[in-house]
Amino acid sequence: MNTLIPGLVHTPVTPFTDDLKIDYACLEKLLEFHLRSGAEAIATPMHVAESVSLSDVEQRAHFDFVMKQVNGRVPVLAHVSDAATGVAASRADYAQSKGARAIICTTPYYWTPPAAMVHEHFAQVAKAAKIAFYVFYTPAEMSGTKLNTDLMLQLVNSSSNFAGLIDASMDWQFMINIISNVQRTRPEFQLLSGNEYMVSAGAVGAKSMLTPMAAIAPQLIKDFFSVCRTEKYFEARKMQEDIASLYQLLKHHGFASLKAAMHIMGRDCGIARPPLDPLSPESFNRLEKSLHGLSFLNREVKGW
Repeated sequence: MNTLIPGLVHTPVTPFTDDLKIDYACLEKLLEFHLRSGAEAIATPMHVAESVSLSDVEQRAHFDFVMKQVNGRVPVLAHVSDAATGVAASRADYAQSKGARAIICTTPYYWTPPAAMVHEHFAQVAKAAKIAFYVFYTPAEMSGTKLNTDLMLQLVNSSSNFAGLIDASMDWQFMINIISNVQRTRPEFQLLSGNEYMVSAGAVGAKSMLTPMAAIAPQLIKDFFSVCRTEKYFEARKMQEDIASLYQLLKHHGFASLKAAMHIMGRDCGIARPPLDPLSPESFNRLEKSLHGLSFLNREVKGW
């Protein structure tokens, strides 16, 4: 298995037209924006890209477009998760055939199988491709199925391409247990931060970070990751606090706030597909006012 250190991984949204079809013209602009803005890798289509609202046909067409547009400039990591093991494995095989450098998979949607079945799910998806395989742990979104060190060790033993854990739990004790125990068996095993809380994740051992908020504050995210990469975490604290204030603001307004904030920053990608609702005019105005109150956003580019 080729060792891949993804670094700063941007996770673009999926733009939609007014009739809620994938807006490929906008996606082209969005990908070029991310590539200009410091993306060292692209992960798609992640949950922020509404992967669960895309049909399998749409997911493949979306991925084909991304691969053609990126054209080898940075590695592309393919998110292949599904409730069905066979569907996720098929997506992994397809992504590899199209040139993906790695695949990403979460615990099965909807189902809450026991640990042995979760292991089998991951093992079969990993087996479907020879490229690096990352487990994405996001318990706030995928409640019910918990991962633990024993499960990760089992996957290391069964899957030679199991490259690392992308953790969005922000459970630092869990992350320490994983990295300290699993690396004894597989020294090259990686911990990646699944969100922008890189100071704590980096101190634990994370070398890469997935970031949806680079769509809003790309310069801040780029500068922040550059400092964290040198392990100067005290210097990164102020930037981490700024990022946390943006993170908490979007969390307060819900899923639709990411695209709404992008619209406010001059990068309109449409609204989310149902059953997700767009922000009400009142909520949008409150979000806009709050964003204007974040002084660090004054340093960010507006528009494309």
